[in-house]
Amino acid sequence: MGTYINKGNFAFQGTRNSEYVDKSELIAIVNKTLLTRQRYSCVSRSRRFGKSMAAEMLCAYYDKSCDSRHLFQDLKIASHPSFEQHLNKYPVIYVDMTNFVTDACDDIVDWLDNALVSDIIKAYPQVPTEGTRKLMDYLMRVNDATTDQFIFIIDEWDAICREYASKPEVVDRYVGWLRRMFKSVDGFKVFAGVYLTGILPIKKYSTQSAMNRSAQRDACLSKNFQEYSMVEPRSMAPYFGFTKDEVKSLAEKHGMDFSELEKWYDGYQIGDDQHIFNPNSVMQAIDTRRCRSFWASTGAFDTAAHYISMNFEGLKDDIVKMLAGGRCSVDPTGFQNDLSVIHFKDDVLTVLIHLGYLSYDWKANECYIPNHEVAGEMVNAVRKNNWTQVYHAIEKSANLLEATLRGDEEAVARGIDAAHDENTSILSYNDENSMACVLAIAYYAARDKYIVHREYASGKGFADLVLIPRKHVDSPAVIVELKYNKDADTAISQILHKQYPAKVAEYADNLLLVGISYDKESKRHECKIEKVKN
Repeated sequence: MGTYINKGNFAFQGTRNSEYVDKSELIAIVNKTLLTRQRYSCVSRSRRFGKSMAAEMLCAYYDKSCDSRHLFQDLKIASHPSFEQHLNKYPVIYVDMTNFVTDACDDIVDWLDNALVSDIIKAYPQVPTEGTRKLMDYLMRVNDATTDQFIFIIDEWDAICREYASKPEVVDRYVGWLRRMFKSVDGFKVFAGVYLTGILPIKKYSTQSAMNRSAQRDACLSKNFQEYSMVEPRSMAPYFGFTKDEVKSLAEKHGMDFSELEKWYDGYQIGDDQHIFNPNSVMQAIDTRRCRSFWASTGAFDTAAHYISMNFEGLKDDIVKMLAGGRCSVDPTGFQNDLSVIHFKDDVLTVLIHLGYLSYDWKANECYIPNHEVAGEMVNAVRKNNWTQVYHAIEKSANLLEATLRGDEEAVARGIDAAHDENTSILSYNDENSMACVLAIAYYAARDKYIVHREYASGKGFADLVLIPRKHVDSPAVIVELKYNKDADTAISQILHKQYPAKVAEYADNLLLVGISYDKESKRHECKIEKVKN
């Protein structure tokens, strides 16, 4: 058993000894590509979405130095026609690039070649070594002598590109090494399959130095790779992240409240599935028996804060809109897949999608904050950036909700006044969309107890804000209508006229109607609160 070649199945054995959600059918997708023109795969997902676990599973399945049948015989892949064909049939090279970030300093390519060649020499002592210390040259010699074709798995391929962003010459040399390995015709002879994981796709990756040369070179590299990303997951969409049914099964097995897990961790859209959960967070919540943010302890908001602080026109408005529960249009096609090359607002939003702070709806070309956990990190990022107006409105939102539930119309009007005054420097308040956005920020804290809908389809129209109590929450449902230059009674009348209460009929005995008006001349709000009478 080597350090990098033929590592065996011990890592996946540890996974099987733990709680495991069966994602083994990923193997069938990779099997289909082996020994074809599509043999190079790059799977990019945000952190904590199971990339490394999947790479370890593939290592255990393909590695011919061990017998892994017992690890897979009760999994879905065992019934697939390709299971027997490729089980433990290949020499596997497995590299976790985060180890080289720690140990290799600036000599990453030399470390890679030396470390891998030394390990492979031990595995193939009969192959002559004279005249070369280059990995690809030695792999060719092995192939010529034995006809062996390798599975090459690189976990966190882009760790070098992320950690050495300030040293483009290091990144340039590393990406050049990748190109030499996987672009040449020799690569198709040596490798039965190549599987890369990372946060970023390979396509269009370039460095700050020698930009034209790098762009041309990387275009050649990416041409060979099939990319499966947060933006374009393709056939690998179901195998990263937990589905709603999978989380329901886990919640039932462990006696957890599924609705709480759903509130905290659901909301990613990957491909066509709009209900993908962060798997690491779900498992940690089950292990600790409570839901909370498992990003917070890592200082994750620092990354988000860095990107949302960039001074691109409209970016701040979009972040506030998404904090308020809205969606923003985004075009991810122009992003260069380089965290150090950010030219436009769309680049920032696309980075946040790849990093997992936003989810992407490919049908609508829109992005949004996926769930309660990530929303909390975005609020921390807003605070770090000293967006005091927004943060103050969010801090005060719990008081506004309490005032609404106790029917204190004057306190609600004052609360909306304050949210309006504090946020006019960020958002225009001259149209109903901006009014509704400020209103949603003002009721931000309601997300703890309520499912919050903006522009909720009800009866004959749309309510500006509808608060539906979460499971086990003993609070009234709330329908909020905001009117511009009309009185609060008109807002209440509109709620009744459009039959909004009919849409929330199950709350007929516990439903508040809230009418809020804004007067353009006085720049003040008026509030009217009524309890629905049967």
